[in-house]
Amino acid sequence: MKKYKTLIPAASHWSLRVRRGMQMTLTDMEGDANVGMVFYNPENLLERYNAPDTLKGQHTFKLTKGHCLYSDMGRIFASIIEDTVGWHETVSGNSHASHIESKWGKRDYQNDRNDWMQNGHDAMLVEMAKYGLTKADIAANLNLFSRVCTDSEGVMSLVEGNSPAGSSVTLRFEMDTLVMLHTCPHPLSKATHYPRKPVAIVLEKAAPVAKDDFCKISRPENQRGFANNELYYFGAEA
Repeated sequence: MKKYKTLIPAASHWSLRVRRGMQMTLTDMEGDANVGMVFYNPENLLERYNAPDTLKGQHTFKLTKGHCLYSDMGRIFASIIEDTVGWHETVSGNSHASHIESKWGKRDYQNDRNDWMQNGHDAMLVEMAKYGLTKADIAANLNLFSRVCTDSEGVMSLVEGNSPAGSSVTLRFEMDTLVMLHTCPHPLSKATHYPRKPVAIVLEKAAPVAKDDFCKISRPENQRGFANNELYYFGAEA
C-alpha cells in the first residue's frame, strides 16, 4: 500500500487537498505538540469546518475517537478513527503575534531567520493565500493534541502533558477536503520558552466505511452526516 510521509517542523505551516477515502495520521514526535487545523471544501471554498456544529451535534466539548468533524453544510469532512491522546480541543482558536510577543518577546524572519517565532494566525493566512482565501475566510480551528480546562470562574487554561511523545490521531476523510495546518504554539501556552514541536504525517488509503463503523453509529447525528455526504456524491462514480 502506498504511503506518503512527511515531517512538519515546529512553527511551520502546510496544506494539501486530501481525497475522500484517504486517512491522515499525525504523530506528536516530542510531546506537547499543537496542530492548528482547519478544513475547506476545495470545490466550494465557502464551505468550511464548523466548530459549534461539530461539538453540539455530538454532545461533546472534547474531540477523540468516534467523533466526526463537520462542515457548515452538515456534511462530514473527516472522522477520527484512531486516537491515543483522548482529548483534542476546538474552542481556543489560533495564537496571534501579540500572544507570542507578550510571552516570549518579538522576533521576525528578516532578523532572526529560522529562529523567529511564528504565530498560528499568520501561519494560517500564509497557507490560505495560496488558494485565494483571506482573513475574512478564517474559521475556528482544531487544536490537535491540546486540551483545555476551566476553573470555577470559567477561565480556560491549557493542560500540560496531555500528549506524550509518540501520541497519534488518525483522520479518515469522508469528502474531498482542503486541509490547512500549522505547528505553532497553542494560544494558552505558558511554556517558559517558545515551544518548538515537530509533527509527523502519514497519508494512505483508508479501509471502506463499514455499516457498523464506530464513527458512523456513535451518534444519530453522525448517521445523518454520512447520509448528507452520500447525497453530495450521488452519481459521482457513474
